[in-house]
Amino acid sequence: MYISEEQLRPHLTYAALIPAIRQALIDYTAGCIQQPLRTILQVPLADGTGWFATMPVVHGEYMAVKTVTFYPTNAARGLHTHLAIVELLRRATGEPLAVMDGRLITEMRTAAVSAVALAALKSPAATTLGILGAGVQARSHIEAFAHVWPTLVEVRIAGRSAANVQKLIAELAPLHPQIKFLGAEHHHAAAADVVLVATSSPTPVLEGRWLQPHALVLSCGATGPTVRELDSETMLTSTVIAESRQSVERESGDVILSGARVHAELGEILTGQVPAPRNQRVLFKSVGMAIEDLTAARIAWESLQK
Repeated sequence: MYISEEQLRPHLTYAALIPAIRQALIDYTAGCIQQPLRTILQVPLADGTGWFATMPVVHGEYMAVKTVTFYPTNAARGLHTHLAIVELLRRATGEPLAVMDGRLITEMRTAAVSAVALAALKSPAATTLGILGAGVQARSHIEAFAHVWPTLVEVRIAGRSAANVQKLIAELAPLHPQIKFLGAEHHHAAAADVVLVATSSPTPVLEGRWLQPHALVLSCGATGPTVRELDSETMLTSTVIAESRQSVERESGDVILSGARVHAELGEILTGQVPAPRNQRVLFKSVGMAIEDLTAARIAWESLQK
């Protein structure tokens, strides 16, 4: 069975996905998941370089493998820069159950991971969000955050294109009338209580000097050991929490190039093994894991079976 993005959409909701992702991160840190590091190939192109990865995982009753590509030059062609396919299999027999379009799965599970981190790490007094990046992830994160942050009152969005920022605001404002949406310069967006950085920039777009002393930074972009969206001051003056210590130490240029050390995995915070850091600047870094894709695929598959 092939399941398209249009077929998936009504069967994959943040209300179901966020708590399931939370449990998956706990299970990952507890060692209950079979998941090797992803294999990444660089693909030379006439106009740049593409990124092709495979991500297998075994957990519970299911197995899955995602193949994902990142082609930055697709934006100029009117195509998504990230494209993916997820194959879901039955663990007991190895039977393939479905092949699913993975673009929506990747979009939503990335935002769900950030929402879990937000709920665990933000200050109760936080009311403002700054977003650096005005693409797909900015939109999906607002939708996910609405499920865990009822006191959010202002969102400041900064991007490379003012037109893209205004287009995003026009889409979001009617859906969330209780929130004030503003276009902003990068330094103004970065002065919010919580700062989301979701870009494909190879060089830092966030400078530590812009941040509040007790800010929470959520970084989910610029995946790769040679690219980064955060400067060294941000990294070295923050307590770093990772989705996966092993993954970010291998795949995150923000961590590798700054020499920052990972304080804890999010799963350790969620179970209370490590206390959530308070009254200090905190940075959550995610690069994406196959267990998150399996979790989303399982939810959609089981909903479709009903």
